[in-house]
Parts: sequence; C-alpha cells; structure tokens
Amino acid sequence: MNDQAGLRERKREMRSIKGEVMLNTPAEKAWEMYRNDEIISKINPEMLALAQYIEGDGSPGSLRLFKLGPALRSYVKESVEKIEKVEKGKSVTYSVIGGDLKKMYDPYKVTFSFIPVQGKEREQCIAEWKADFELLTPATPLPEKAREAALSFLKSFEKFNF
Repeated sequence: MNDQAGLRERKREMRSIKGEVMLNTPAEKAWEMYRNDEIISKINPEMLALAQYIEGDGSPGSLRLFKLGPALRSYVKESVEKIEKVEKGKSVTYSVIGGDLKKMYDPYKVTFSFIPVQGKEREQCIAEWKADFELLTPATPLPEKAREAALSFLKSFEKFNF
C-alpha cells in the first residue's frame, strides 16, 4: 500500500452522531406511529411527505422509501433505506442504500429508539436518533442537519392524534 492510499484510508473512519427528545407520548404509541406508513406520512407533511415500505413488511431486509417534504427538500429529497435490525417496540436500524444521503455518506446507518421514561411509562418516552457513518469526502459536513430534522420530526409526534 502506498502512502497516499493509506492516508485516504485513515481519513475515512466511522463516526457517530446522536440526539434525543422527550416526548409526552408513551413509547408504545411512538413506536406504532413510526412503523406505520399511513400514520407517519400524516404527522408532519412539511417534513416527511411519504413513507412507504417498497419491499417487505418492516422486518429486517425490508426496504422503506422516505420522500421528504418542502421544509427539507433543499437538504435531502428522498432516501431508500434497508432495515437491518428491529427490536420490537424499542428500536429500528436502517442502512441508507439510495437517495441524497448516499452521495454524502457511505455507509450511513440510522437507529431510531423509543425508551419509556421510568415511572411515567404510560405518558412519556425518550425518542433517540443515532447515525453511524463515513464521510465520502473531507469537505462533507457532519449530518447535523439530519439530526436536527429527525429530532424536530420526532417532537411533532406528540401533537398528532390517531
């Protein structure tokens, strides 16, 4: 291996970024909202216009398309994600396999978790978003906009009734 190839390899490393929001919604309800295409597509159409399982039923190996709404289209228009892991009622992990994020980060894995608040399980949960990724170029920014958008979207869960 020459020195330049080694330098490129060292610059591309897995990184993580995460955030969380408190929701005045039970974890079980937030989980159901996130996993249901029809419900999640109605929560905040300005941010997420459409979610659709294009292959499978939400179990590992399934593909889900997310088309983002007008508030986010300048950053990301759509994302195709393959479900890697599901902990029923708790968390789901996706790998981005297509769309705008794939042009900036590879790999890019996102985990959404819904954790009941101890003593307030029927009222509140912590919604957590975590991304594990590699930047495709040194100039690529960290996915802070994705984190902000995800947390803002998750916060809108508590205003939605179904």
